[in-house]
Amino acid sequence: NEALRLKYRYLDLRRPVMRKKIENRVKITSFIRRYFEDLNFLEIETPILLKSTPEGARDFLVPSRLRKGRFYALPQSPQTYKQILMVAGFDRYFQIARCFRDEDLRADRQPEFTQLDAEMSFVEPEDIMAITETLFKGLWKKVLGIELSGAFPKITYAEAMRRFGKDAPDMRYGMELVDMTDAVRPSEFGLFKKTLENPENKGAMIAINVDNGATFSRKKVEALVDFVKARGLGGLLWMKVTDDGVTGPGTKHIEDAVKQAIIEKAGAKAGDLILAAVAAKKSAVSAMGALREEVAGQLGLAKANDWRFVWVVDFPMFEYNEEEDRPQAVHHPFTSLLPEDTDLLESDTYKARARAYDIVLNGVELGGGSIRNHDPKVQMRIFRTLGLTREQAMEKFGFLVEALSFGAPPHGGIALGLDRIAMMAIGADSIRDVIAFPKTTAGLDLMSGSPSGVADRQLEELSLRIIRD
Repeated sequence: NEALRLKYRYLDLRRPVMRKKIENRVKITSFIRRYFEDLNFLEIETPILLKSTPEGARDFLVPSRLRKGRFYALPQSPQTYKQILMVAGFDRYFQIARCFRDEDLRADRQPEFTQLDAEMSFVEPEDIMAITETLFKGLWKKVLGIELSGAFPKITYAEAMRRFGKDAPDMRYGMELVDMTDAVRPSEFGLFKKTLENPENKGAMIAINVDNGATFSRKKVEALVDFVKARGLGGLLWMKVTDDGVTGPGTKHIEDAVKQAIIEKAGAKAGDLILAAVAAKKSAVSAMGALREEVAGQLGLAKANDWRFVWVVDFPMFEYNEEEDRPQAVHHPFTSLLPEDTDLLESDTYKARARAYDIVLNGVELGGGSIRNHDPKVQMRIFRTLGLTREQAMEKFGFLVEALSFGAPPHGGIALGLDRIAMMAIGADSIRDVIAFPKTTAGLDLMSGSPSGVADRQLEELSLRIIRD
């Protein structure tokens, strides 16, 4: 029982299998440190108590006793400080940095985590990618004794979403998403017409073809239907391909020519299973991307020792924040735009692409980075696009804008999740296995009993009081 293991973690860590995992993580950290030192990077610490700049995940706040009513924030990353180090002339920086995010947790996410942070001046994305690839090749050789050959492939964000339904694609198997929208548009089938002709939701039919999936039982298929329903879809259209066409609920209402077009578009043969979402395109793509991974897991297509690294590039600079009805940065607001997209910043905001890149391994994002804004004028334009007035931008980020105004070199970097790297390299199921004293998915430290209440005297010193429900 994991809860019991976490409560008595010191006993759990006595087990040889757990000790080995922690020892391997230490080896990984030591290798990273030596690697960057050999490249003449300087390891520089940045503050843990800093200014709250809520333009990403939710900050952890720390009240100040000496400055009543004011707060520090724990760093989500050393982003602005490493940029300021570039302004200061330290052109090769790295740090094994502790970071904190107050967000919902899962198996590969903790409220406090460790990342490798690196920043360089006068670089292009290709330089950062080359240094990162050499690091991973060295790590895999050192820890696993495996030679990774050749350059890691690159795909654009748009291609990743179109083919795999997520921006961290698992490249170990096919079963790629197929857009069936045009193939079924001529149909009079009510589901197709209602969804595809709705101008508000940009309806689509997105499918995957499961090789030899016609052997799936009705019960197994219904479990897949429940899987996509849990991800916001109303259901799943499924068709078993036979020598005579397709069979399945609802298929009798689909014209023979449309059925044949579906089979051809899917590249299906007799014995295959076509699974499709007919819904708003964004929802359909997301759900089918998750379903692709679920089916691959059930079929054993994702081989444990098949290491498929890939770079995902050309991310959108902005995405729509429904809650606040405004654009928000996909990565962070200090990312620079592709030069050819700079004019889209105000005219067609959501088409503007960032000079950003993520490194992905077997469907897990290990980290990401970007070339930063070194021109304060462009940085202020981005702040305006995010809905910040000049006064608000200077209140939140004035120290960075002022630093850039003194002359900043073009610079860029990357942040890699050390916990996730260790988890993948060691073959652990969760990052909790490679952290000595982790927290639960509810953010609890079962061993020490935190978070906990504090004495009234401590609250009084901080001019705080608890508001009870």
